[in-house]
Amino acid sequence: MELDAGLAYLHARVGVIGDRVAATVARRRAGDPSPNDPFRGLYIADADVDRLLDWPGVEPTEDQVAAATAALAPVEAVADTAEARGEPVRLRTLARAFGLDAFDIELLLVALAPDLDPRFERLYGYLHDDVTRRRASIGLALELCGAATGGPARLRFAPHAPLVAGSLLLVEDADRPFLTRSLRVPDRVIAHLVGDDTAEPAVADLLTDAVGDDTGASGALMRAVELGVPLVYLRERLGTSGRCYAAAALGRAGRRALPVDLARLAPGDDLVALVGALTREARLRRCCLVAGPVDVLAERGPGAVRAFADHAAPLVLVGARCWDPRWSERVPLVLEPPMPTLDQRERMWREALAHDVASDLDPAGTMLQFRLAPDQVVRAARAARQQAATAGRAVTTGDLHAGARAQNAAGLERLARRIEPRVGWDDLVLPPAVLRQLRNLTARARHRDRVLDEWGMGRSSKGRGITALFAGESGTGKTISAEVVAHDLGLSLYVIDLATVVDKYVGETEKNLDRIFDEADRVNGVLLFDEADAIFGKRSEVRDAHDRYANVEVAYLLQRMELFGGLAVLTTNLRANVDEAFTRRLDLVVDFPMPEVADRRRLWAQHLGNGVPRADDVDLDFLADAFKLAGGHVRNIALAAAFFAADAARPLSMADLIRATESEYRKLGNLCLEAEFGSYFPLLNGGRET
Repeated sequence: MELDAGLAYLHARVGVIGDRVAATVARRRAGDPSPNDPFRGLYIADADVDRLLDWPGVEPTEDQVAAATAALAPVEAVADTAEARGEPVRLRTLARAFGLDAFDIELLLVALAPDLDPRFERLYGYLHDDVTRRRASIGLALELCGAATGGPARLRFAPHAPLVAGSLLLVEDADRPFLTRSLRVPDRVIAHLVGDDTAEPAVADLLTDAVGDDTGASGALMRAVELGVPLVYLRERLGTSGRCYAAAALGRAGRRALPVDLARLAPGDDLVALVGALTREARLRRCCLVAGPVDVLAERGPGAVRAFADHAAPLVLVGARCWDPRWSERVPLVLEPPMPTLDQRERMWREALAHDVASDLDPAGTMLQFRLAPDQVVRAARAARQQAATAGRAVTTGDLHAGARAQNAAGLERLARRIEPRVGWDDLVLPPAVLRQLRNLTARARHRDRVLDEWGMGRSSKGRGITALFAGESGTGKTISAEVVAHDLGLSLYVIDLATVVDKYVGETEKNLDRIFDEADRVNGVLLFDEADAIFGKRSEVRDAHDRYANVEVAYLLQRMELFGGLAVLTTNLRANVDEAFTRRLDLVVDFPMPEVADRRRLWAQHLGNGVPRADDVDLDFLADAFKLAGGHVRNIALAAAFFAADAARPLSMADLIRATESEYRKLGNLCLEAEFGSYFPLLNGGRET
């Protein structure tokens, strides 16, 4: 019965403050030269004071106050008994959590008395000789607690004092003389003392959940917590969660975490006040504050991080950046949460999904390519269950992939175009050797962690990323193949727009690429650099400053690509233009040839589809044999011919296809020769060669 014992103790202590107020009133009356002044106390008459004190005509003495204080002893005994039974007495718990001594508690009780008993408002107004001053001032609080107003007790209201530093007591009216400044106890502290653990709105908006990270290896953080290390910084990588790791370590140390999502901060938030409220909330709940990502604060400047790092203790900060010494005078303990092993990831998926998956689905085996933190796995599983429930079926691979993709941060979408892949292997018309290389690429992405970590093949300094170059003429299927690879892995495809990357000013191109790679390192996706030779071209002999800076760009890209931890695909029409040093760093080079006759026949049939009404004269064999075109050009011709037929309100005919082929030839700058068009040549531009 925590509420009864705690509240009884709190009100008994406030009752002692009431007795002290009565004694102070008595002293004031005894020394008042004008007791009959009608304006005494700004119209709070003596009779009113007597009624409020419930001592009509009686002036309590110091002995009476001492007796009232002595009467508190039984209440202290009851509180001792309650704590011995494991029932916390909140006033005592608060004192221990914030390091308050007996005098601090007395000052706190004086300040909060009007919030518990409205009589104190008028009594404080009477003692201040100002009916508008309904809260205790510093001078009055010191007087009621029997301390000299000019002595060292004044330091109890300094910014570094436990009451003020812990945000338990607010000293207001900074423009007034020190002793007449008002004291106020925040509503959150009073609510806590009377049994309410609801966080205030500004704090509640930032609180989040942290799933316990059962990946082990949290001994270092657990020992740091036990030793009272004031500041710990956890640097995250894709697939790890500092909040989850901290929650697990704190749990093993017998502590709880108070996770805070700093990404929810509004631009105009007062960080100093907010940090004070968050720190107070953590100490009221006897938790350790775990805040991140620190990258959000770093964007506001070092002072924003310092507001957290120098104020809160103990504190665990989480972020993806390296720790900057400018962020705090404190020296943090820097740790990296471990990446979950394949077995741990499999267990996380099975626990998150329980029995909601189809009987023939192996959730762990289909999700190896996703690097997700424990809390992201839980959210992805929840999203997959919701999608499956809406469709009225068990969770499928597609649901899991969609749920995992939903965990990607949105930062990369500001720098690249996101595509949800919708094509599969059946949509590719490529030679078997090329298909084998593409499947090899997906196998690398899917089993990378097993080979590099479990089999010990990842000891080199080269990054964990996978980079492939797709080379071939325009339209041979390079871009659609990248989409198929992404679809097979269940990943999103991010197409980099070179217009947003290349900049005429020196150094800006590198900065743009660095932002792209930084954001790409935080998502599970495939990065596609289309026409990559524009920025990954060969270095040349330096003849002027332009050549020198162009070579610097390529050299930077070579270094940055080695550090990239994701899957990147580069396409080029001119493989010879790609720098040889970059080619050495590629994991896979796939050459896309022009399709042969049989493949062209499949391309024509695929792009015309089954839904297009065709006339009887459509001859796909002739089209495949006569025109040596890549798949992209075949698609353009089929689409143009379909529009011709639709405009004429009739089925698609061979004449439509011939006219569309002529248009594509002209676009490519090719001659339309009778040897190619054969008997259909008279349909072209009056039968003349063009």
